[in-house]
Amino acid sequence: MFLEHVNLTVTDLAKSTDFYRRLFGFDLRWEGKTSAGEPAAHVGDDRSYIALFQSARQPRAEKSYAEAGMNHFGFVVDDLHAMKDRLDSLGVTPTAEADYEPGKRLYFLDPDRIEVELVEYDGNSV
Repeated sequence: MFLEHVNLTVTDLAKSTDFYRRLFGFDLRWEGKTSAGEPAAHVGDDRSYIALFQSARQPRAEKSYAEAGMNHFGFVVDDLHAMKDRLDSLGVTPTAEADYEPGKRLYFLDPDRIEVELVEYDGNSV
């Protein structure tokens, strides 16, 4: 079993598509319209992707870990330092960084203030 996709509602489809493609080197798997006629795209690779649906409404207020709902989603990366450099080139500053058992991680907010985690595991931890 594996997680195929995460579905995000964004305020600017082109901006979010470009952001995730530049950050992760994702391919544009599909671009079109939702069943409601709104712009949409899938960015990812052959196995998994991020589904992006555009909405004219502004992002939700800050999410609290004390409330039910999605808090963030995460990616395992091979080189956290290189990803931090890539975030910097995109003008994104991590919101938190930590070494922890069994590796290290950082968090950041995407263009719609959706929290994303990047994790680099030590050795054969995965």
